[in-house]
Amino acid sequence: MKETLAHILVTALMMLTTGSMAAQQQDSIATQAAQQTAPLTADDTARIARTEKTAAKDVAKKQKRDWTTWEPNPKKAVLWALIPGGGQIYNRKFWKLPIVYGGFIGCAYAIRWNNQMYQDYKQALKDLIDDDPTTESYNTFMHLGVEIDDTNKDWYQNVFKNRKDKYRRWRDLSIFVAIGVYAISIIDAYVDASLSHFDISDDLSLDIEPAVIKDHTGGLGNSAIGVQGALRF
Repeated sequence: MKETLAHILVTALMMLTTGSMAAQQQDSIATQAAQQTAPLTADDTARIARTEKTAAKDVAKKQKRDWTTWEPNPKKAVLWALIPGGGQIYNRKFWKLPIVYGGFIGCAYAIRWNNQMYQDYKQALKDLIDDDPTTESYNTFMHLGVEIDDTNKDWYQNVFKNRKDKYRRWRDLSIFVAIGVYAISIIDAYVDASLSHFDISDDLSLDIEPAVIKDHTGGLGNSAIGVQGALRF
């Protein structure tokens, strides 16, 4: 009798324990389902976007760009070319940089030199005309032992004026050349980027061969021998 009672109690405890565990499991499943079906908040969306963006950057860093198949964009090349030499760097034509920067450096030196000479001759002419003995900057242009007096003053005034005008023209011309170098660097960057899309495959061919050019107004006697070319693409 006691063994039967104990067996009944054990069975009841096992049933209660099993029911409690099943209820907890059902509550856990219901909680997970509620979490999965709950709408995403703005913070959750922003966090997911940041995670995806970081992952995309990591993938881009791991993938090295194949420069052999890269083709520049002409519009971007022009924007980069607004910075002297930037268009050539964008097009990866680094061998052109010494030419571009050499042109700018040469023009800058020419502008500075001619402007300095223009200012010096301008001041010398001014000092020569004002008849002030304390202003004699023109003596820096005179040969050793040569002095300016009433007999040669008019001649030196004419010389200084002509040289002043000459160096002013050369200075202005150097400025225009510098602008031209800048414009050419931009045009070169655009043309270079545009021609990168040009087909230069083996399918292009040019055949040049001798030919008989017939004159349709006459017979065979009016024909001539020449050269003809054919472009196949």
